[in-house]
Amino acid sequence: MKGTIYKSTGSWYSVKGEDNAFYKARLKGKFKMDGITSTNPIAVGDEVAFEMEDELENRVMITELFPRRNYVNRISPANRRMHHIIASNLDQSLLVATLKDPRTSVGFIDRFLVTCEAFHIPAIVLFNKADIYGEQEMQLFEERKAMYEGVGYKVLLTSVRTKEGIDVLRDVLHDKMTLISGHSGVGKSSLINEILENENIRTSEVSDWSGKGMHTTTFAEMYDLPKGGRLIDTPGMREFAIADISKQELSHYFPEMRAVMNDCQFNDCMHINEPGCAVKKAVIKAEIHEERYVSYLTILDSIQEKQW
Repeated sequence: MKGTIYKSTGSWYSVKGEDNAFYKARLKGKFKMDGITSTNPIAVGDEVAFEMEDELENRVMITELFPRRNYVNRISPANRRMHHIIASNLDQSLLVATLKDPRTSVGFIDRFLVTCEAFHIPAIVLFNKADIYGEQEMQLFEERKAMYEGVGYKVLLTSVRTKEGIDVLRDVLHDKMTLISGHSGVGKSSLINEILENENIRTSEVSDWSGKGMHTTTFAEMYDLPKGGRLIDTPGMREFAIADISKQELSHYFPEMRAVMNDCQFNDCMHINEPGCAVKKAVIKAEIHEERYVSYLTILDSIQEKQW
């Protein structure tokens, strides 16, 4: 039977079969992992084949991993030389941010967007808690919206308390496989509860199958949306560092820089102090937002530090 991985705690998985039933799954002993250098060969979102192992306990064995369309990973906390796959087969990625209590920095948002660009996954920025925004925050929202929409990203505004923007969000998520992430305190859990409607039922449904008191907050988990589509919650996304991206590559993951960099005088231009830099000219002309350029320099510095 074929199925999709909904949750992983390392050695055990929750897989939803073509019959819409959930099974407790483990990997076959001789499972082939050719070319896989991650700490977890199977991730949430993976399409797999499995066979029944114990019908009484609803336990199955994963026998095959089907090719992924894409995936998102981060450096493994356990082994810095390996990566940990967070989720696979994504249609889009959604970052929940806030402009107050707490304020999400442009730097953090840009790191998220760079990561999505690197994995070729369309990204959406959602500013939550609109009900507590005053005139100053709303002005800041309009500025952020103009900045990010100006380089091709969709920007949303929501409030769980007043239901503002919730219907728009549902439309955006409809029939899509979406990765959702954000810092603690931005209201992500409340937003998920509002969208899923049955999230508490799903949580209790899978809370007892691992049986080992695993720290499930470090693992992604997927939920079915009521009207079609799937949502993957990623509590560990806030730990993401820019990984596997070289200094030379970084500017390629800023769409506005990518659009003009071919006009730079030097092919290996880093867009810092080089003469004839088209990117710096665009910043001076306000064709590239200064805050985005500062984010680029900050991320570039962090990559340089890691290479020393």
